Amino acid sequence: MLLYEHPLSSYAQKVKIALREKGIAFDLETPQAIGSGGSAGLFAAASPRREVPALIDGDAQIFDSTIILEYLEDKYPSPPLLPRDPAARASARMIEEICDTLYEAINWGLSEIRWFKRAEGEQAEKMLATAARQTAELQAWLAERLGSKPWFNGDRFGWADLSVAPYVNRSFTYGMGAAPGSPLALWHARLRERPSVVATFQESDAATGALAEAAKRVAMGAMRREYRDHRLEWMMKSGGVQVVLDGLARNDIRFTWPI
Repeated sequence: MLLYEHPLSSYAQKVKIALREKGIAFDLETPQAIGSGGSAGLFAAASPRREVPALIDGDAQIFDSTIILEYLEDKYPSPPLLPRDPAARASARMIEEICDTLYEAINWGLSEIRWFKRAEGEQAEKMLATAARQTAELQAWLAERLGSKPWFNGDRFGWADLSVAPYVNRSFTYGMGAAPGSPLALWHARLRERPSVVATFQESDAATGALAEAAKRVAMGAMRREYRDHRLEWMMKSGGVQVVLDGLARNDIRFTWPI
């Protein structure tokens, strides 16, 4: 089994945690030209949007983190990541949907400002403040879903938890984590003790150093950041209209396939 990924991708992190929780052996590969939209070969054939993760399992070629999770749950039902109760299963999927769209967009926008220098000065400060407010609102929503349970999935770690994990962890690294001692902060501490999560976050931490060259790579034309659906929405509603216009003028942002 081969997983095309990038260690900093929250979507890829979800899948890697799931694979490790299920004890499935897999190889990792970061596609060449990832981030430019120009990747080719088996990865491009498996993922027409040129997005990670993409999973190759024999003749099966699967893209999109949620679809990959569903495939793994179908093929390897033990240990289960989804709870048995239909309402609880729906809850896990709704938590995943919120994190994969709304939460991912905020974290992605923060990366655009902090690492890719899309906005600076007063504009950057205003956008960072907006992101902090939005993050706190989403964390409050998640805290309600967690309640007094040890895990979002209920009594045991599962689908909902691995869906929240990359996003809340990124918030902590950006200084926007939950209040110390709060249920969400205590959940995060428990999360970071799981071997599947430890390995996945270590890979992410090791790749973070490359972000120091992020703005330079964009300026050189080596990267064109993908502004798909929820990310574009975040920019437009959070003070980044000019960021989008400037990116279009410089041709250093892109949209997903088909163009």
